[in-house]
Amino acid sequence: MSMIESLLLPFLGVLIGIVAAMLGIGGGVFTVPLLTLLPLYELSATEAVGTSLATIIFTSLASTANYSRRKRIDYKTGLILAAATIPGAWVGAYLTSIIEGRMLGLIFGFFLIFVALRMIFKFGFLSLQRLSTGRGVQRRIVGSDGSVFEYDANVRLGLALSFFGGFASGLLGIGGGSVLVPIMTLAMCIPMHVTVATSMFIMVFTSMSGVVQHFLSGNVRFEYALPLALGTVFGAQLGAHVSKRVSAGNLRRIFGVVLIFISVRMILKFIY
Repeated sequence: MSMIESLLLPFLGVLIGIVAAMLGIGGGVFTVPLLTLLPLYELSATEAVGTSLATIIFTSLASTANYSRRKRIDYKTGLILAAATIPGAWVGAYLTSIIEGRMLGLIFGFFLIFVALRMIFKFGFLSLQRLSTGRGVQRRIVGSDGSVFEYDANVRLGLALSFFGGFASGLLGIGGGSVLVPIMTLAMCIPMHVTVATSMFIMVFTSMSGVVQHFLSGNVRFEYALPLALGTVFGAQLGAHVSKRVSAGNLRRIFGVVLIFISVRMILKFIY
């Protein structure tokens, strides 16, 4: 890897870390296309997935530390959901050793379209949200700034669905937040600020579980993961700090549009 390639990775990591922390996602929806599409890198789909997941470990740890100081993490709910995402991540990571790289790239591309549409139009899990009514566990989180979040979390429903968040994490090299955030906000009725913080906490366990399997399969390229991680750690701190100052709705729509372009480019790459 050249000097230019090495220096560019931390810079890109900063941008990814900022977005990841603000949206409660691991950043893999940007990292995997970056590593597979940019001419400077062009890793295989399986290597990009494993390397992205290794980077997410550092992103989630940095974001968790920041959100912990702000006292916005629902640790009890997070640990319960992590119990389902951990085996899901291992299964997903294992399947990358079976699925052809081209097919994996196409799966990721179509998954990005789903994520992008959900970010733009905020659809999904509406029927599950109705199921949540009156079936939750009462939770009360008091932030360091004095803000109070009181809600009834449908833990049973969240536990059943979180396996798929972990599965997507291991299979696609994402932190799982793209699946966990809608599950927690729309299906479990957890406030967005608590969801983002708790999602990053869960990702610590999810990404570690997936990386173990990817490492055993030889899919982790540490020469790419470590420079990216340096940038994402810094970016995650910035993202967590400014998240409450930015309109979540507008930010979600902007990045949804960006993801549409990325997904189309990725699908075209692996079709031809």
